[in-house]
Amino acid sequence: MRLHFTRDWTPTGASDPLPLPRVQGNVWFGSKDKTMAARKIIIDTDPGQDDAVAILLALASPEDVTVLGITAVAGNVPLPLTEMNARIVCELAGKPETRVFAGCDAPLVRKLVTAEHVHGKTGLDGPQMDAPTMALQAQHGVDFIIDTLRSHAAGTVTLCPLGPLTNIATAFTKAPDIIEKVQEIVLMGGAYFQVGNITPAAEFNIYVDPEAAKIVFDAGVPLVVMPLDVTHQALTTQPRVDAFRAMGTKVGDMVAAWTNFFERFDKEKYGSEGAPLHDPCVIAYLIQPDLFTGRHVNVEIETVSELTLGMTVADWWRVTDRAPNAMFMGGLDADGFFALLADRLARL
Repeated sequence: MRLHFTRDWTPTGASDPLPLPRVQGNVWFGSKDKTMAARKIIIDTDPGQDDAVAILLALASPEDVTVLGITAVAGNVPLPLTEMNARIVCELAGKPETRVFAGCDAPLVRKLVTAEHVHGKTGLDGPQMDAPTMALQAQHGVDFIIDTLRSHAAGTVTLCPLGPLTNIATAFTKAPDIIEKVQEIVLMGGAYFQVGNITPAAEFNIYVDPEAAKIVFDAGVPLVVMPLDVTHQALTTQPRVDAFRAMGTKVGDMVAAWTNFFERFDKEKYGSEGAPLHDPCVIAYLIQPDLFTGRHVNVEIETVSELTLGMTVADWWRVTDRAPNAMFMGGLDADGFFALLADRLARL
């Protein structure tokens, strides 16, 4: 389903940082230059079953994205599990040469909040998983982000955060010179119409480290946000799960088993026919941006209020004069999204 609005709204033209030229009314439709080389990305993640599917999608799509490395952060589960889970997923994909780094083990100033109630004690509960044999890189994940951006030409590396933004914010604070070198940040986090999934007002990734989120959203980097408004349209219905299992591969069986495990929580919570695959939306956007629609608006992060801590205050209706700082997505072609997933994951 795509969101269409009748109110007139015109993007800010030349000042907009994102190449999304097709507009109907006030809704942006993404497009991709098919002649472009694969985009270089760093995945920053806290696996999480949906994070795992996002990593698999990226590793299955070398013609579209080149994964320079994966940095783990504390989030869905503590850091020792998220870095191990990232390595497990790389080995599942048959890509043990992928470099995985451990990053920050706690938010900038707050106590860590985790989500075992959704993802299980390991973060990848469901099917039995073997311990990884590939090594964790010795370098800290934040230093890897800094060194990678410094060693590449400006505008050639995209950051893809799938969890709390602690690693990214720490890198920006430690080495502010790298900020202008980032091509784009495409992240999963926040909400507007769907409000919160961890508190009444806040989405989990932003709530866990709102101070980090504020640093990132205020940095001036071209920013694409996949909020709950989009990801809640990416539901793992039974036919879609059956399509994963019908691949007849270890990856297909594992993805089906993961979704069968974590969807129990969302189906009970929302009364929906499946669970949202949040994080793969980030990678899908890099591969096929025309699956998504959204608006370039101002988004501010609440860091003070106990009632709305971690809220992404999106000026969707342009009622303030605050300058737009994010492409905030609102619509998804869900059938196209799952077709892309099925096509790419079948390669592994």
